[in-house]
Amino acid sequence: MIKNKLSVLVGLFLVLTQVVFAQKIVVGGSPGPYIDLFKEAIAPTLETKGYSFEFKEFSDYVQPNLALNNKAIDVNIFQHSVYLAKFSADKGLSLSPLISVPTAALGIYSKKYESIAQIKDGSSITIPNDATNLARALRYLQDVGLVKIKPDIDAAKASEKDIAENPKKLKIKPVEAAQIPRTADGVDIAVANGNYAISAGIYSTAIDREILSEDYINVIAVRTADLNSQFAKDIKEVVQSDAFIKVINDPNKIYKDFQKPQWLLDKIK
Repeated sequence: MIKNKLSVLVGLFLVLTQVVFAQKIVVGGSPGPYIDLFKEAIAPTLETKGYSFEFKEFSDYVQPNLALNNKAIDVNIFQHSVYLAKFSADKGLSLSPLISVPTAALGIYSKKYESIAQIKDGSSITIPNDATNLARALRYLQDVGLVKIKPDIDAAKASEKDIAENPKKLKIKPVEAAQIPRTADGVDIAVANGNYAISAGIYSTAIDREILSEDYINVIAVRTADLNSQFAKDIKEVVQSDAFIKVINDPNKIYKDFQKPQWLLDKIK
């Protein structure tokens, strides 16, 4: 009897200790599916390990990394590793990718055309204006045969000034990525990031989608100093878990249509 009471007391102590000392993780990102992915596929399992969460949404691609560097948040999820590396280098930040996650690709959206083949000469087109996604969009347009980038230019750094051939004389206008879905009514074609297309409710209407290279698949990022912290290790472990895979493969969720990183494809073979 005494032993049973002691076991109950120890159990209560452990529960109370876990609650009192639970680590709060502040997660940042852009509005849309990646914050939701963290909430639905990662946070629930981490909560069973004693973590609690606060989520902060930012309206652009700049503030989430600045907030991470300034310790206003502990982790962010919104960007691919190319953008993270360039932004960190440009701003002198010490941020690192923790693990890649399923990602919604860039898409071409149009209320005028139903296929790339229908696009007519002189059509207007909006593309993201931040350096890495601008170059990414131009490479995508090159892949589908709409433009050609100068051969002596690093395609990862290309801008609209580096277009060597534009056979359809497309009128290309770089716009802030978050605003591109809103431009769809006023232009012939819009090249939008997947998360913003999802937020705008147009993701399923793309007339074409890019095939992502591994370095353009989104990552969870942390401060470099936290790469080996316990919370970072626990996040990575959960992302690699069967519980995570079950959520992203749920036929009722949009994540099922996201491109999976190679490590995940290897795991579920």
